[in-house]
Order: sequence, then C-alpha cells, then structure tokens
Amino acid sequence: MAFTVAIDGPAAAGKGTLSKALAKHFGFAYLDTGLLYRAVGAKVLLGADAIEAAQALTADDLAAINLRTADVAEAASKVAAIPEVRAALVDFQRAFARRDGGAVLDGRDIGTVICPEAEAKLFVTASPEVRAERRWLELRVSDPDASLADVLEDVRARDERDITRAAAPLKPAEDAETLDTSDLGIEAALAAAIRFVETRMRR
Repeated sequence: MAFTVAIDGPAAAGKGTLSKALAKHFGFAYLDTGLLYRAVGAKVLLGADAIEAAQALTADDLAAINLRTADVAEAASKVAAIPEVRAALVDFQRAFARRDGGAVLDGRDIGTVICPEAEAKLFVTASPEVRAERRWLELRVSDPDASLADVLEDVRARDERDITRAAAPLKPAEDAETLDTSDLGIEAALAAAIRFVETRMRR
C-alpha cells in the first residue's frame, strides 16, 4: 500500500533529520529531494549545463561525497529556481513517493507540487537565527573559520530565493501541519510528527 509523507520547509529547519527518523519509525522509504538539486548543482560547478545535468541524473549521482558543501548548497538553490530543472526531476520524485510500503520525501515543494495528494503533509520551520546557528555548528566541523553572521546572511538570502522564485516557491501546502522546531529538540519534534502521521493513517 502506498502512503506518502510530504515534508517541506526552509534550510536547516531540521526536516532532514526529522524525515529520516520518521521513515525509520514507520518502516517507510526515505528520499531527501534536496540531494537531487545538490547533485545537479555539483555538476554545474564542474561546468555542466544545469538542464542537461538534471535530465541525465541517475541514482548513482546522489552518492557523490561532495554534496554537503556550502558551495554545492548555494549552487543547488540557484538551479532549483530553473523551471526546466524542476520539471526534469518531478517524475523521479513522484515515482518514489508512490512506491509500495510508504515513503517520506522532504524538500521545498513536496506537498504543494510534487505530491499534492500526499496523505500526510508537514511544514517544518524555525526562526532564521536558530537555523543559521544549526548550520554554522555543522559547517564548523569542515570549516573552523565559518562565521555565524555570514551563515545567517546566507540563510536569509536562500529563504528569499526559495520563497520568491517563480517555479514552485517555498510555502506550506494549504492542508499541511506546521511544526516549528525553534524551541524543540529532535525527540520532541519527532514525537509530534509521529502523532500527526498516525492521525492521518487512521483516516
């Protein structure tokens, strides 16, 4: 039986960690759709054309080890604003979402564009300051000189791009449950998400 959980939200809101834990709890398959755009962005940084890279993307491309860098994240945000890139990746995501056994997908437009018929939709958010600090703590591992002020500026710039882009702007689906993780640890956020999905499964 297919059951889709669509999780959207801005960068560093905790939706990736939450989505993986939610998928594990219910035994669902998990797809970080942002990796699709990161993989395209990584190819663009190497000189590829964004649209051609998206059309030729394979599952193997998602295993690249360099997809979590700040440069790739920036490139991913830019290619995600290209309608032809988004269109090329839609079928991949929709097929994954309707696989047997259930699926959790997280991204920016899962509940609004990719899976508008998803049985459960969550919009995970947090304040820009909280999200910037989370991202900064991650980046310090690989870049000890990373500046919190610079990361906050990047978060705000990315939010602006994601919210105002013409193609699938970041926004909650009308029937999505909003989960603000600004003051929640992962265990509390996960407990709230599990309760929400269970109510949807009972419908």
